[in-house]
Amino acid sequence: MEKENLSRAQKAKDYFLSGYTCCQSLSAAFYDKTGLDESTVLRLTLGFGAGVGRMREICGAVSGMAFIVSAYYGDSESGNTETKKKIYSYIQELASQFKKINGSVVCADILGLERGRFSSPSPEKRTDDYYKKRPCAEIVFGAADMLDKFLESHPK
Repeated sequence: MEKENLSRAQKAKDYFLSGYTCCQSLSAAFYDKTGLDESTVLRLTLGFGAGVGRMREICGAVSGMAFIVSAYYGDSESGNTETKKKIYSYIQELASQFKKINGSVVCADILGLERGRFSSPSPEKRTDDYYKKRPCAEIVFGAADMLDKFLESHPK
């Protein structure tokens, strides 16, 4: 995807509008922060879409922020409680900001759906009507902008 001169927020929105999930869209806009290539990030984050596997639980944009924060600041040491604490703290800070803006971190709540009732695993067809009734493109845009500012203000 040719997106070099766009903001990360606009890149994330464009990914969503081209058919990727919320998690994929946000994560792909920051793939360069992960040490992975774009294709790998898109593949690894696919199952987190639509509130994880279309179960409408944690919003994919929030899952994407957690993925990027973990990849950017994390390490692979099992007993590194300081790193875990830092990562959890960062994710909670971002989730709190997200919740203030969107009212919840839960996909079902954001979309006005019944909580705890799993959707069909079949994704909806992406049509003009789909995009009109879903706030997801703007939510992904806002979450990516929030994450971009967070990463700038929290140097590695």
